Amino acid sequence: MGIAIACIGSGNMGFALMKGAGAVKETDIGLADADRAKAKAAAKELGAALYKSNAEAAARGDYVFLAVKPQALSGVLAEIAPALRERLAAGKPPVLVSMAAGWPIEKIQAAVSGSGASAAPVVRIMPNTPALISRGMIALAASPEVPAEKIEELDKILSGAGMVERVAESYMDAVTGLSGSGPAFVYLFIEALADGGVKAGLPRDKALRFAAQTVLGSAAMVQETGRHPGELKDMVCSPGGTTIAGLAALENGAFRGAVMNAVEAAWRRSTELG
Repeated sequence: MGIAIACIGSGNMGFALMKGAGAVKETDIGLADADRAKAKAAAKELGAALYKSNAEAAARGDYVFLAVKPQALSGVLAEIAPALRERLAAGKPPVLVSMAAGWPIEKIQAAVSGSGASAAPVVRIMPNTPALISRGMIALAASPEVPAEKIEELDKILSGAGMVERVAESYMDAVTGLSGSGPAFVYLFIEALADGGVKAGLPRDKALRFAAQTVLGSAAMVQETGRHPGELKDMVCSPGGTTIAGLAALENGAFRGAVMNAVEAAWRRSTELG
């Protein structure tokens, strides 16, 4: 048997990370969920095992992914704490991998370790929905109790779902506001671009195709050229041309300020959830 991964929660993010798990056999993955029918369907699609309870998942996994909403995490931690304490006492604790927005590592450790016990090894991650197609952005911060080799191993596991970047935990709420919530902001922008194309006379299907590919290609230009977005923007702007006229309209609508405010609002909400 290889690396055993237990995932509590079988929603979009949990499913995406299990589907993309690198260096792990499907048969070494197990799922648990309050919605057993949902977990059963996900396990069948992945070729994974189905655990009877969250406590069983906590007792079995080398890595225990907590793929639940922040509001549900407290109840899940209370349910799995006894199994985790047993493993801590035996000197064989699993690595808890939480993706709950706003929940700091110390709060998770306090909920499961108990008074006087050693702190549980916890990794906090923030993936985003493009992980569903292996194009996600995943931030990772680990507690001191997680051995370096476990972090390396987890990095390989997560890399199948997208790009993994290690960050200080103090940045995680900001990451949540930017890349965690960011796909929704980008989808809104793509929809708005397509609506503009329709307003200008393009058929809806073509407008959406052109808009999506324009955003995809532009993002690739930023990543692959290493140039500042402002420089790339200036490359498109001819004096007195169409693009500068459109940019002026965006500036008049406070476009950049609105996007910054959206990220800040998501960041603030993340801090509140903790």
